[in-house]
Amino acid sequence: MSHVSSVTTTRYELKQLFHLMIPILVTQFSQAGLGLIDTIMAGRLSPVDLAAIAVGVGLWIPVMLLFSGIMIATTPLVAEANGARTPEKIASIARQSLWIALLLGIIAALILQIMPFLLPILGVPEVLLPKASLFLHAIGLGMPAVTMYAALRGYSEALGHPRPVTAISLIALIVLVPLNFIFMYGWGPIPELGSAGCGFATAILQWLMFIALASYVLKASAYKKTQPFAAFEKINPYWIKRILKLGFPIGLAIFFEVSLFSTAAIVLSPLGETLVAAHQIAMSVTSQLFMIPMSLAIALTIRVGTYYGEKNWQAMYKVQYLGLATGTVFAIVTMALIWFFRPEIVAIYTSDYEVTQVALSLLLFAMAYQLMDAWQVSAAGCLRGMQDTKGPMWITMIAYWVIAFPVGVYLARFTDMQAAGVWVGLIVGLTVACILLLTRLYRINHRLRSH
Repeated sequence: MSHVSSVTTTRYELKQLFHLMIPILVTQFSQAGLGLIDTIMAGRLSPVDLAAIAVGVGLWIPVMLLFSGIMIATTPLVAEANGARTPEKIASIARQSLWIALLLGIIAALILQIMPFLLPILGVPEVLLPKASLFLHAIGLGMPAVTMYAALRGYSEALGHPRPVTAISLIALIVLVPLNFIFMYGWGPIPELGSAGCGFATAILQWLMFIALASYVLKASAYKKTQPFAAFEKINPYWIKRILKLGFPIGLAIFFEVSLFSTAAIVLSPLGETLVAAHQIAMSVTSQLFMIPMSLAIALTIRVGTYYGEKNWQAMYKVQYLGLATGTVFAIVTMALIWFFRPEIVAIYTSDYEVTQVALSLLLFAMAYQLMDAWQVSAAGCLRGMQDTKGPMWITMIAYWVIAFPVGVYLARFTDMQAAGVWVGLIVGLTVACILLLTRLYRINHRLRSH
């Protein structure tokens, strides 16, 4: 079997990668756009509303990414079953994923209901408490939809159908604006809720997105052979264990990375708002750019996972090599963009002279880690496709929390580097993660070759 399918061309593989990656990239951008719309609309209300949203989103995003990250396990499992040509398994994996997603979504919703009680302990100013609390209570109601959507999204993308998810994400961007207006400014029986209204609007939107994707999967002919809604299936301990064993480390790895980036602002807060503002700008730019290697990594998980299921090692190595090469090209392009267009990029965010100067210097640090970032996320994507998630979880924890965080805090607080110190910490952490993940990928490939 394997020698028949081992012939694959560079052109074919690149076409497959891009066919998957481009819709995923649009999906990632539009999901990031949802938070951006909330921030812009809340900013129009008042500084208190904007700050309340910032606090709420800062706590909701890590919880949301941790729980929806666990559901990413659906992708390599479906890709493997697809490669091994066992379609009957795929429907089962999708159903079991939905069970887990529902349970995890309920847990996440409960966590977000409790979170407002922690705000005073976290030192959130009194004036922000009512709005930030209501925002968290409201947005928590959408969590089961978020996790179930993530499970269905993984199923659809792993089968090579990323477009429906993209279409829904783009429509969601348009729907969010009127929903926000209704809940922020009140309409009919709905009272005026200010920034907290964004929480209700987002929760409703998440349910609409899940219902839309579920309806599409139910109706479209592409899912006929592996229809998850064709039968009812009880919770199966075997799959639950497998999905959680694979998924939990993925969710944690994403959580370690995201929480490191979000705590950086807290580390810098005593150094004054100019530095924090400049840091937020540089962060915003790089997190948008990060969507590119991140989308490539998701596409790599699917392609590597499919060949892993076929046990077609030659083709799998080729995909990995092409993925890393593509990631390198993208990183060089983004570095050039940052280098040449720094002033124009910063001008989109601020006209303040001091903030601009600091942001311009911080973007140079952002430019410095583009290659490391592209390589580490691509390597992690390949490892996920080979269902190796525990190793990468430990690697990210050590690289970001044991190394990057202390280095960043020390340089920012105890030397005259200030904001730049946090960024040097990030570069050190990403470099360590990159070296360790690539080494691990090399070792696992070597082990497969010698079998």
